[in-house]
Amino acid sequence: MDPALDGVVAPDARLERLASGFTWSEGPVWIADGDYLLFSDVPENRIHRWSRMEGLSVFMAPSGYDGPDPSVFREPGSNGLIVGPAGTILMADHGNRAIARVDLATRVKTLLATHYRSARFNSPNDLVQASNGAIFFTDPPYGLKDMDRSPLKEMAENGVYRLDPDGGVHRLIDDLTFPNGLALSPDQRTLYVSVSDPARPVLMAYELDGAGGITGSRVFKDFAALAGPSAPGLPDGMAVDRDGRLFATGPGGVHVLTPDGRSLGLIDTAGAAANCTFGEDGRTLFITAGDRLLRLETLTRG
Repeated sequence: MDPALDGVVAPDARLERLASGFTWSEGPVWIADGDYLLFSDVPENRIHRWSRMEGLSVFMAPSGYDGPDPSVFREPGSNGLIVGPAGTILMADHGNRAIARVDLATRVKTLLATHYRSARFNSPNDLVQASNGAIFFTDPPYGLKDMDRSPLKEMAENGVYRLDPDGGVHRLIDDLTFPNGLALSPDQRTLYVSVSDPARPVLMAYELDGAGGITGSRVFKDFAALAGPSAPGLPDGMAVDRDGRLFATGPGGVHVLTPDGRSLGLIDTAGAAANCTFGEDGRTLFITAGDRLLRLETLTRG
């Protein structure tokens, strides 16, 4: 552990289990207007709601696919969730193979993008929105039964895309095996993308121009030496604090990384962690970790 971690997470801070019993919890998002957390249970096709006052409840079911044959999906539900325009969330919808918007009051879902050119997306996994309204998202095959071998797969690539406010869809990255979580740096000049490939578990950093195009790339963190039975999990979702530090899920839990890629330490989640987000007063880190929802008080703000 780097001593600098003590200024980010207090040495005596302890993880708190808020809820458990999920199949694979993912995509946490804090809804400030209402003081509650939403998160997906992707295989179970549900979004759960948690608050200090009311505890846990089901917010939306089904959260993703609602058609006649769910057997064609490995994970039919919603995955990544982020705050959208007033009163909405934006969703990476595995089951509908789409980027969608959901009205928080009515639960009405609007599909924003389903195709790149003439090909249907695989199963959008995670998303992040820039200040100009553009949505960056990953499209691995995790939602599909048999994944890359699924007969539903209409494109060879597992890409990373940008959905512009005018509805245009642009493929930015086409050479990653299993792109998964992603985040933007505070200045929005760097796009971070995790690769959940056991053969090459890395976190990539891509330089962005003012139009949201990619001008360069580098391996930001290589997790290969850390992965193994004693450190379950692969690079997945992440959160960024106001100083640009990454809280990136990976082998063993949540890795705290500086903007220059230095590792400050690990938040050990005693099992694989899928994603995390800041909420409440901005200092609370919520972590979706397999069958559990966890909370950790930090000394920074997201």
